[in-house]
Amino acid sequence: MRIRLGCELGYEFPAPTPMIVMLNVHYSRAANLERPDHLITTPSVPIESYRDSFGNWCCRLVAPAGRLTLGTDSVVQDDGRPDPVVPDAIQHQVQDLPSEALLFLLGSRYCETDRLSDEAWRLFSHTPLGWPRVQAICDFVHGHITCGYAHSRPTRTAAEAYAEKRGVCRDFAHLAIAFCRCLNIPARYCTGYVSDIGLPPPYETMDFAAWMEVYLGGHWHVFDPRNNAPRIGRILIAHGRDAADVPLTHTFGPNTLTGFRVCTDEVAA
Repeated sequence: MRIRLGCELGYEFPAPTPMIVMLNVHYSRAANLERPDHLITTPSVPIESYRDSFGNWCCRLVAPAGRLTLGTDSVVQDDGRPDPVVPDAIQHQVQDLPSEALLFLLGSRYCETDRLSDEAWRLFSHTPLGWPRVQAICDFVHGHITCGYAHSRPTRTAAEAYAEKRGVCRDFAHLAIAFCRCLNIPARYCTGYVSDIGLPPPYETMDFAAWMEVYLGGHWHVFDPRNNAPRIGRILIAHGRDAADVPLTHTFGPNTLTGFRVCTDEVAA
């Protein structure tokens, strides 16, 4: 299966402004790209690239005063299969986890394990360990939060999403991640593309999506508490502790977002 993916973001800047941009496909999927998904800007500006501490590919630039458009465009080869489901994946004891997974047991900016620990154990201590427990968390979060762009707030934390019972995909992910960590299950925040391939119309306007990966049975596995069902054409851009680690764009000064378009569509062979 071939999936065209990319985006175009428009900004207006009152003065030259540094930016960090994280819009390139994650290195784990880069080999599937038919052509490099280079970051393209209009007007053209110098771009410096680097890997952050999580291995995500980041671009640095200075946006000029006035209008700036930036984006990516490529085609990715995908196997066309839904997210894998491994119901017998086990939960590891903390002492048996690899060292690199331990960071994803800790509280973070948007995932306050200290505030949610008692509630996590109250809600899920009776559930079977491993995959069934994580799925129970996703089932709960999916039913607990009402989704809608009108409910979006960039400062909402997992504990606030739990109390307010509303949010967008990042809030679903933050709450499920926090519950997993409270129960000693490593979980990390992911952002990228999720297509509507295989779903019946009507389709919502395409946007970037947030989900989580959970460490079970020696591997990281995808769970999506917002959609709560396996999806076709999930393409990772970046992962980190929570949304604070992987903003798609980070601007170091005032700006106005003037345009936003995301594409992830199946194209003919």
